[in-house]
Amino acid sequence: MENLDKTDLEILKHLQENSNINTKDLASKLFLTVTPVYERIKRLERDGYITKYVALLDKKKMNRGMTVFCNVRLKEHAKNVGSNFVKDIVALPEIIECYNIAGDYDFMLKILVRDMDSYQDFVMNKLSTIENIGNTNSIFVMGEIKHSTALEF
Repeated sequence: MENLDKTDLEILKHLQENSNINTKDLASKLFLTVTPVYERIKRLERDGYITKYVALLDKKKMNRGMTVFCNVRLKEHAKNVGSNFVKDIVALPEIIECYNIAGDYDFMLKILVRDMDSYQDFVMNKLSTIENIGNTNSIFVMGEIKHSTALEF
């Protein structure tokens, strides 16, 4: 972050709030002209500070209203076994996040499904078919207190 000045940080803040803002409106908010703002955005993209632009969807309207965190412990920890597990996990659309973690479990999965029946079907017909899973622990989200995609700085 040492390469970013106050204007760069303001650009990032505004883009996190609304990545769909056009350069002219962003320049107006920053009291700058369009060209330097455009050039700064391109530099932030090129330098990897901005990795992509996305639209955030309403989970319930998309029939994915149930969030489950599933901790997974592998039976073995050989390199190829872990790689195969990751390849299989990445292919499952219900899993929207996967973290390699330390502690009692090896991975934490964030899974979005329609309801409990959908989760049961997912576990029985997809997750359980992945080789080398030794143990799982499912945690069901009852309510979302805070959810943000913005990084504070």
